[in-house]
Amino acid sequence: MTSLFRSDPAVLVLEDGTRHVGRAYGATGTTIGEVVFATGMTGYQETLTDPSYAGQIVLQTAPHIGNTGMNAEDPESRRIWVSGYIVRDPSRVVSNWRAEESLDDALVSDGVVGISGIDTRAVTRHIRSAGSMRGGIFSGEAAGLDAAEQLRLVTDAPQMAGQNLSAAVSVSTAEITPATVERIGNLAVLDLGVKQATIDNLAARGFDVHVLPQDVTIDGIRAIDPVAVFYSNGPGDPAASGDHVELLRSVLDERLPFFGICFGNQLLGRALGLGTYKLPFGHRGINQPVLDKATGRVEITAHNHGFAVEAPLEGSFDSPNGYGKVEVSHVGLNDQVVEGLRALDIPAFSVQYHPEAAAGPHDANYLFDRFAEMVKENRA
Repeated sequence: MTSLFRSDPAVLVLEDGTRHVGRAYGATGTTIGEVVFATGMTGYQETLTDPSYAGQIVLQTAPHIGNTGMNAEDPESRRIWVSGYIVRDPSRVVSNWRAEESLDDALVSDGVVGISGIDTRAVTRHIRSAGSMRGGIFSGEAAGLDAAEQLRLVTDAPQMAGQNLSAAVSVSTAEITPATVERIGNLAVLDLGVKQATIDNLAARGFDVHVLPQDVTIDGIRAIDPVAVFYSNGPGDPAASGDHVELLRSVLDERLPFFGICFGNQLLGRALGLGTYKLPFGHRGINQPVLDKATGRVEITAHNHGFAVEAPLEGSFDSPNGYGKVEVSHVGLNDQVVEGLRALDIPAFSVQYHPEAAAGPHDANYLFDRFAEMVKENRA
C-alpha cells in the first residue's frame, strides 16, 4: 500500500497563473483538465467513477477524503474517469469493513495524478469568483518544470466548451441487463456515460435495459423493438453532439417515449430547438435544492453538470422545432437554472440532475416510476 503522506512535491497550476504547492497523491506525473469542485461530503468512489467527470480535475470541498477506502461494489462504471484529483487531507487509515484497497492505491492503479495538502477552500473560492478553468497537476519530476512551461502546457490544452467526449466513455458493443421485476419491454439506452445505478433503477422498473454505443443509428434502435428510449448523463459540450440531437429528433418523430438525465436533458433541449450554455462553475455535489414545479416540493438532489438549457422558467412555450408545447418542470433554487423539461404534446421529459443519486440522496427517485408509467400509458 502506498504511503498516504508522501513527501513528493506537487503543484496545481491554473490557467490564470495561480499556483498551489502541495504533495503528490495517487499517480505521479502530469495531468491537464478543467478544474471543477464537488461539494459532496461522502460518495467519493461514486464521484471518481462517474463518466461525466471525464476530462476534468475534480476538487473535493470536503477536507477529509479516503477514510472508507475503495471496494468492488460501489463503482458507477468500469474505471475511474477523472483526469486528476485534488484533496486537502487524505485519510490516515482506511476504516470500513467493505474496503478492499486505499483510495491512493486505486488512483495509482488507474494512473490518476493527484495532489494533496493544499488549501482546497481557497481554490474553490477562486473558481467560484473566476469560473471553472483549465488547470494542471505536476508531480514527481514534472513538479520541477519551469513555471512558465507548466503554465504553457495548461493554456495550450483545449477548453471544455466545444468538446465531444461521448466516444471516450461509451460502450463499444451493446450490453443487456434484464428486468428484475415484471417486464415492460426493451429500453434503448444511449450510453453517453451511463452510471450503473441508472441501469439498476431502470431494470427495477421492468425494463430489459439495452445499453447501446453512442454511435448507434435509428435503425439500430429500431432493431431491438424498444418501448422507449433513454439518454444518459455524460461529459462534454451538448453543442458538439449534433449527431445525438438528430438521432433524438428521429426518436421524437416516431413518438417513442423518451427520458433523459443530465446530458440527456441538454440534448432533449437542443432537439426541441432550445439553446444550451456553459455555467460559470457548474453544479456538482449531492446537496443541491431543486423545485418540482408540478408538486411544489423541494428536493435535495445530486448534480454533476457544467452546461444548462436556455428556456423560459414560467408557463409553457412552443418548441422551436415543432414538437408542440414544452414547459420547464424543475428549477434549481440556488441560481434558477433549468433542471428539467417536459413536452406536453409528445411523451418526453428529462431532468438535469441525477435521480439515481449514488451515493444519495434519493428524493428524486420517483422519476423512474414516472417514466415507467408514461411508457405503460403510451402502450395502452
